[in-house]
Amino acid sequence: MSDNIEMIGNIKLDLTHYPGEDFYCDGAIEDEILDIVKNNDSDKYGQIIEHKKNWPILYHLSPLRGNIVEWLPISKTDKVLEIGSGCGAITGTLSAKCGQLTCVDLSKKRSLINAYRNKDRDNITIKLGNFQDVEPSLDTDYDYICLIGVFEYGKAYIDSDNPYETFLNIIKKHLAPGGRIAIAIENRMGLKYLAGCQEDHLGTYFSGIEDYPDGGVVRTFTRPGLEDIMKNCDISSYSFYYPYPDYKFMHTLFSDKRLPNIGELTTNLRNFDRDRILLFDEKNAFDSIIRDGQFPYFSNSYFVLIGDDLDINYAKYSNDRDENYAIRTDMVTKDGKPGYRKVALSEKSKAHVNKIYDDGQALIKRYEGSDLLVCPVEKEEDGIISFPYLEGDTLENKLDNCLEAGDKDKFIDYIKMFNLYLTYNKDANISDYDMVFSNILIDNNDNWKLIDYEWSENSTIPPEDIMKRALYVYRLGSEKRKNFNLDEALSSLGINNYDAEKLNQDEINFQAKVTGGRKSLSQLRDAIHYEVLPLTNAIERIKNLDIEKLVQIYPEGENGFSESTSYFLTPVKNDNNKNIIEIKLNDTKSVRVDFCNFESMLVIGDTYVNQEKYPFKKLVTNGVNLAKNTYLFPHKDPNVIFNFKKPVSGLLTIEYEISKLTETMVENFK
Repeated sequence: MSDNIEMIGNIKLDLTHYPGEDFYCDGAIEDEILDIVKNNDSDKYGQIIEHKKNWPILYHLSPLRGNIVEWLPISKTDKVLEIGSGCGAITGTLSAKCGQLTCVDLSKKRSLINAYRNKDRDNITIKLGNFQDVEPSLDTDYDYICLIGVFEYGKAYIDSDNPYETFLNIIKKHLAPGGRIAIAIENRMGLKYLAGCQEDHLGTYFSGIEDYPDGGVVRTFTRPGLEDIMKNCDISSYSFYYPYPDYKFMHTLFSDKRLPNIGELTTNLRNFDRDRILLFDEKNAFDSIIRDGQFPYFSNSYFVLIGDDLDINYAKYSNDRDENYAIRTDMVTKDGKPGYRKVALSEKSKAHVNKIYDDGQALIKRYEGSDLLVCPVEKEEDGIISFPYLEGDTLENKLDNCLEAGDKDKFIDYIKMFNLYLTYNKDANISDYDMVFSNILIDNNDNWKLIDYEWSENSTIPPEDIMKRALYVYRLGSEKRKNFNLDEALSSLGINNYDAEKLNQDEINFQAKVTGGRKSLSQLRDAIHYEVLPLTNAIERIKNLDIEKLVQIYPEGENGFSESTSYFLTPVKNDNNKNIIEIKLNDTKSVRVDFCNFESMLVIGDTYVNQEKYPFKKLVTNGVNLAKNTYLFPHKDPNVIFNFKKPVSGLLTIEYEISKLTETMVENFK
């Protein structure tokens, strides 16, 4: 075997174009992740993620990352190229679907992580090196070329005056006839950024919205911006998809053929990696945007598929749960007609999907002779079932409209009609436990339809128990329903033994069954514990800050240090009563720190970059060096610049003490 080839299990690492060192690294966390994948099977990653409560570990090891490509109709006869494969968050999903997978990445450390986690797969080759160096050795007949969170780095990959167009034109040359290019990328005008999330790559507020005033090698685009790039590359066949909440942890994929409905976008607090401000309610803002037909412009992320159109218009993942229940629901176009299908995402979940088919047949039989249409279901194959598309508005929306209009009588009429269907043939040995208002459609002719019966049970559940849960879930579903009187609704049906505590516990038990006791992404976000600060709270906090204790941080951009990308930190005290600040680095060459805005003497103590001591010889100040790591600033603009040998990601931790100079001391120095 060539000296340029290393084998990790079945994985071939091709080092032919590797420059001999990694030019980007997240520091010690990559060593920790490498240790995890070397010593643990993938089925243990979930437990490790929950235990570590760490964003990089969640980001790199969560199987949910693969959702962004899992829905693609890649087959075992397809060749796939993954550019920027990193630690392999997507690689495993692609490998499981395709016949042959080639990965390209610049980092050996990350490629080792990728190789060890996928070492039992026999269809992966990882080529190390800069893309421009590796590219001539790539085949020209790939069926899919995937750039997941990579295209925005085109300026770093490609030496060109028009790097993104050049990048795309180079990639096109490696497609087989009829092949497709898949690009997942953030939208710089995504609503989450407008609402107060920091830009994903730079960790600064509004930098993408302001069109990156300080430059840099990273750039995301709006939909028109991406379309301009494709037009410049003579690409006319493409489709836009909209991963929600974003492409990193997508649970729903929308398209121009199936855009989100009002009230559908509710999981918006996704700041796993850093603090954020909450400037407004994103759900309400999305509802307004959807109502005005502007969602494509404000989607948080884009998934652009270059090539022939697919028949999948929508996909919803239900895999943040027990593996036995992990499924995907698609909206598809078949023979010119829309329809739905449910697909098992593992061997274990095929039984669950097959049971949905059996339960559908039983429910259809139960409701024979009633006016309730149970959505027909067909079994396509083991673990895949399909349904026709049914017209109508959800009962949930109908009830919301009643609340908004103050029409209590109409609200109760809907509830009573719903109850009639619950009690129809109530002794049958089939019950839909999850017969909630969002699973009922009512069309323009007032026909009622049951569209989702995933959680049916082969037993008799008292109708009043299903009604209590439906009303309980409804009230929990939206803040605007907080004034809804649950007791009054139940009383109108003659149900008076309502136990809120029991309902709550029953719901907890049901969710525990569905998730298998696993923590949801929302729970993991809470555990990682980056702050969500509402605007009013932020204003009050600023008012109460001791301005003299604030430290201003200036990460270096393409145009140097800029006020527009600076931000403030408040130091904390360590056990020695010294100040500590932690500065997040993101491919940073240098960072300027203004420890105060007054005449001062500064003593810098232990300083670390990702747990390694910082070499003070690289430190530059506009003060006077009095002694080792001690500086005097006889002016009101003291700053210290921490330079790094090469761009660094991770944490810069600085211990320091600062003293304010008296007027006499300043005069004496002058």
